[in-house]
Amino acid sequence: MSLFGNGPRNELDTVFEDFVAARSAALLRTAYLLTGDRGHAEDLLQTTLLRTAWRWQAASAQPEAYARRVLVNLSRDRRRNLGRRVREEAAPAEPPAVGDAVQRIADREALLTALRQLPERQREVVVLRYYADLPVAETALAMGCSEGVVKSHTSRALNRLRALLGAAEDREVHHAE
Repeated sequence: MSLFGNGPRNELDTVFEDFVAARSAALLRTAYLLTGDRGHAEDLLQTTLLRTAWRWQAASAQPEAYARRVLVNLSRDRRRNLGRRVREEAAPAEPPAVGDAVQRIADREALLTALRQLPERQREVVVLRYYADLPVAETALAMGCSEGVVKSHTSRALNRLRALLGAAEDREVHHAE
């Protein structure tokens, strides 16, 4: 059965399946960085792929750009809906004892924590520019804004991340003393 109707499988099915196989991992990483939660990221990706399939005729010209735009919009919708709910706080985890791997994990967690503290648009721009490695023009397309807005959000986000990560580092130094 075809993805794009009740008839037999066709070329559109194959092209869409190839797109999903080739780009799902990258889109999942982007979704994870936007949401900060693997389960929500998987749900977001699944909905993104479903909506992309529904509009494959329009999306097929630039399927990854189309899917990224859907992903960003769904992420925004999710955050708006979460803003209406009572917040849950994760219990602080005790960091493991020693080692380079431990430090990498701690660094990654510090970065993810700082990323979650950024305003929505700044988080989006950091994820799309530095994790998805998109140029300014493609980031602007995915976010539905101008290139100038992307550049200003990038500047503000990087300054805020530096401040947040510097504050986290200061806390670690004082805690260790």
